[in-house]
Amino acid sequence: MTEPSVFDEIVDFHNRANPWPLYDKLRTQPVWQEADGTFVVSTFREIYALFHDPRISSDAANLLPEFAHKAGPLSDGGGALPPSFIRTDAPRHDTLRRIAMRQFGPPHRPDRIDKLVPALEAIVTRLVDGLVGKDQCDLVDDVAYPFPVAVICELLGVPEEDEPRFSAWVDPIVNSAGQPTPESKEQAKEAFQQLGMYMFQLAQRRKADPGDDMLSGYVTDDGPDGQLEGGDLFATLILLLIAGHETTVNLIANGWLTLLRHPEALQRLRTEPDFSIRMVEELLRYEPSVHFVPNRIAVADIEIGGTTIRKGHPVVLVLASGNRDGECIPHADRFDPDRADNVHLAFGNGVHYCFGAPLARLEAQLALTQLAKRLQNPRLLADPPPYRPSPVLRGPIHLPVAYDGVLPA
Repeated sequence: MTEPSVFDEIVDFHNRANPWPLYDKLRTQPVWQEADGTFVVSTFREIYALFHDPRISSDAANLLPEFAHKAGPLSDGGGALPPSFIRTDAPRHDTLRRIAMRQFGPPHRPDRIDKLVPALEAIVTRLVDGLVGKDQCDLVDDVAYPFPVAVICELLGVPEEDEPRFSAWVDPIVNSAGQPTPESKEQAKEAFQQLGMYMFQLAQRRKADPGDDMLSGYVTDDGPDGQLEGGDLFATLILLLIAGHETTVNLIANGWLTLLRHPEALQRLRTEPDFSIRMVEELLRYEPSVHFVPNRIAVADIEIGGTTIRKGHPVVLVLASGNRDGECIPHADRFDPDRADNVHLAFGNGVHYCFGAPLARLEAQLALTQLAKRLQNPRLLADPPPYRPSPVLRGPIHLPVAYDGVLPA
């Protein structure tokens, strides 16, 4: 029997709570070739370089046939939809991304996020108010999950009463990320179909009766690149629905866990008005929501890190390892919100940089600040907490916390 590689150990669920010593081992070599032919990239400089290298593709069609099974659920639309735009290359990627961005931010909707602030604050306040009268809660179930779900549904125009339905669809898709099994891929495919049908029906309603939400914009706005239509529309909506909340759930949960482990930072968040900005930026580096990007493919041989990544082979960029690379980031294993020139890979880089980054930062700043200011004497009931199955989107599946009371907003 073949000995497991360092990356095999990282993917192993038993190491989910503390993968950091394994990342240290992984970085002893910038690029590793796994037994199955996958190339794993672990160091900051090499990851950054590949994000900007045109020889790295996001299109699963560039995989050699023997690696076709490694196309993740967002690569092939679960078999029911075309690939989402993050699984395409230029020029198709650039066109679809421009259309998607028209409804979200600059230059066409520069005030979209700013206008959301009062609604975001109201949602967080309502959720924290729900903790009153209790002496403990599950921070994931009670705040970290419902908050970003409510926000992305507000943005896309999903009715509030439909929000609870999404976890049944989203969880199978997320859980199949990384190393999908035939069973998990089938579950993801079924979830894609159900979610796609729901979004199709909602799009029809918004086309007949548009509002100020993103979905209404997508089905009515005729920009220079045209409209999102058919499978491209639904693949984009599903991507935004999933990416728009799953990563932020982890950011808030990982953030609260980190703050409770660093009480001096928690105290500063209560008393220093601007501390949340620096603190969240350090959280993104120190405890990123996305630990690695599994869906990249070399379209030519690439010499990097003392290794040749071969054409047609899958490439995994291990963002969490790069974020702790002491060769580029001083004292990388230290949680330091006062870190100067903070650099990280939490949102990727290059043409696929996460365009939802400003919203994710804002959501985490608002949620963690209100929790810090309102929960009295919060403390962990389980450390480490139980983690989600996915090695890609790493975060607690539950975060039980005790507290002595909840202060008024």
